[in-house]
Amino acid sequence: MSNTLRARGLSAIACIVAASFTVTGCNSGATSSATGAAMLPPALQAASMQTPQSRSFNDIQHIVVIHQENWSFDALYGKYPGANGVGPGTNVAQLAWNGRPLTWAPQPLNYAGDPDKRFPPQLPLTTYLASKYVPYFDRTGDIVHRFYHEQYQIDHGRMDKFVDYSDNGGLVLSQYSDSPLPEAELANRYTLADNLFHSAFGGSFLNHQFLICACAPKWNNAPADYISVPNKNPAKLNDNHVTPDGYAVNTSYSTYSPHPEGVSSDDLVPPLTEKTIGDRLNAARVSWKWYSGGWDAALAGHPNKLFQFHHQPFAYYQNYGDGTQLRAEHLVDQTQLTKDLARGSLPSVVFIKQIGADNEHPGYSSLLQGQTKTMQIINSIASTPYWKNTVIIITYDENGGRWDHVAPPAIDRWGPGTRVPTLIVGPFAKRHFVDHTQYETVSILALIEKRFHLKPLGTHDARANPFTEALNVTP
Repeated sequence: MSNTLRARGLSAIACIVAASFTVTGCNSGATSSATGAAMLPPALQAASMQTPQSRSFNDIQHIVVIHQENWSFDALYGKYPGANGVGPGTNVAQLAWNGRPLTWAPQPLNYAGDPDKRFPPQLPLTTYLASKYVPYFDRTGDIVHRFYHEQYQIDHGRMDKFVDYSDNGGLVLSQYSDSPLPEAELANRYTLADNLFHSAFGGSFLNHQFLICACAPKWNNAPADYISVPNKNPAKLNDNHVTPDGYAVNTSYSTYSPHPEGVSSDDLVPPLTEKTIGDRLNAARVSWKWYSGGWDAALAGHPNKLFQFHHQPFAYYQNYGDGTQLRAEHLVDQTQLTKDLARGSLPSVVFIKQIGADNEHPGYSSLLQGQTKTMQIINSIASTPYWKNTVIIITYDENGGRWDHVAPPAIDRWGPGTRVPTLIVGPFAKRHFVDHTQYETVSILALIEKRFHLKPLGTHDARANPFTEALNVTP
């Protein structure tokens, strides 16, 4: 990216963030440091300056999970000081599915699926800064991220087939690790976990299920044309909704509302009955809510075009089906968060799922817009008395098809998948710390279970580390 464009970008960031937090002083000469130091909004800035104190684990009264979308660790933090990252300019060996060495990556596709003329027609097989071509306040194309695709890309830990098993191979090695993103300053001041893997191979659907039930949902008698046909030859691979033995793994929709208009009832996942973290919290009388951007409009039958139905995992479960009291109490629109903070009714456990425009998902969101919205949320919490008793976790559902240099541990048939960035923020988080401890998505469940003395949902969360090294707490 040219110096002129970079300056414009920095100015744009300062103006957008200032507008978001009603900070004055925005002008054409606004700048920001490479770590985002000028981007902390007032309440969060003040909170971050407080002297940290070691406290008891039981002093944690609120756990807030902000669940963003589709970035690998190296893609955002490959250059972060002290982290296990690989920055731009690193040669990356990539093979075709049959073992033939690749010599270059194709031109990326844009968000419409057409060749993206902002990029060169061919790219070398090295990590590179996408910001040279597309600034971080703009959108790139999307990348395939499915259950079997990611397993073949990981290639038993060799990480050498990301380009060939992608529908947008020119983007998989791209990074924004040089960009002054708002959350970088949170990493500077709190804890950045550089060894957290998303728990399940593939995309959003299955990883959202693991976030709440640590499980792959069973779909007996799924439509025949929904069944996957695994094959190492990409031309013959059919990475579909359901595994051959009947587990839903890729994007599928609930028989309950909301789901896309016009989908046949035969093509909807039947009611699920597995236990979820919501059930465990209900049994223990611990308050919780899933705050979803665009939820009310989707229920009313006019969903925003960027509302993701498969990002609403509780909506698949019988206990939270249409018309139930549990749905009304626990599944709410994101606008309810502001009201709950204002009237002093923030639940003990909070899940926040932002609408597509704000969740950083490549193709329909920019990094800047998504992270700015996340900073607004955190600032709103820092503006209340809740802050002093809250742990905030910012993480990503999966890698979005992007390469990372660290091979995930081999645990079972479901995963885990590639590393994703994770921040642990708030007065309980260690300060100025890069945590190399191995975690995964279900470490979030393990943390909730440990704090509120809940029985694990299964073996996945039972074995996961509950962020013990990231928190400055006594047992």
